[in-house]
Amino acid sequence: MDLAKVDQIVEKYGFDKNAVLAILQDIQVAYNYLPREAINKVSELLSLPLGQISSQATFFSSFSLTPRGEHIVTVCMGTACHVRGAPRVLSELERELKIDDGETTADGKFTIETVNCVGACALGPLVMVNGNYHGNIDTAEVSTLLSAYR
Repeated sequence: MDLAKVDQIVEKYGFDKNAVLAILQDIQVAYNYLPREAINKVSELLSLPLGQISSQATFFSSFSLTPRGEHIVTVCMGTACHVRGAPRVLSELERELKIDDGETTADGKFTIETVNCVGACALGPLVMVNGNYHGNIDTAEVSTLLSAYR
């Protein structure tokens, strides 16, 4: 794995040991997850114990330690979205993509994730793709939505 991006990110923060969280966030943006090799490299470059870096990487649910797809499909499962049909929308996404929640398609294009609430209750059921909100989604719209990102 090419870790040149990790070197650049850590250097951007001036090798500041207090910037670990920001460094991990930038690494996740660069690789779309936190590769084990990158975590090891941050530990080495900042002269910090690997456990300290790993604890931050595993504590925050926004970090992924496994490769994710090019397109992150996030389904809000909060109460408002749930009662408006989010479970059916999730089932349709899983059927269309042939993967379950938390999985990535074999071609690496899509990952499905669920969240408890995004605070956009008036838009429920809400599906986000790469952070772009798609509100009031119903099962009939899932195929069209995915086609826009294929």
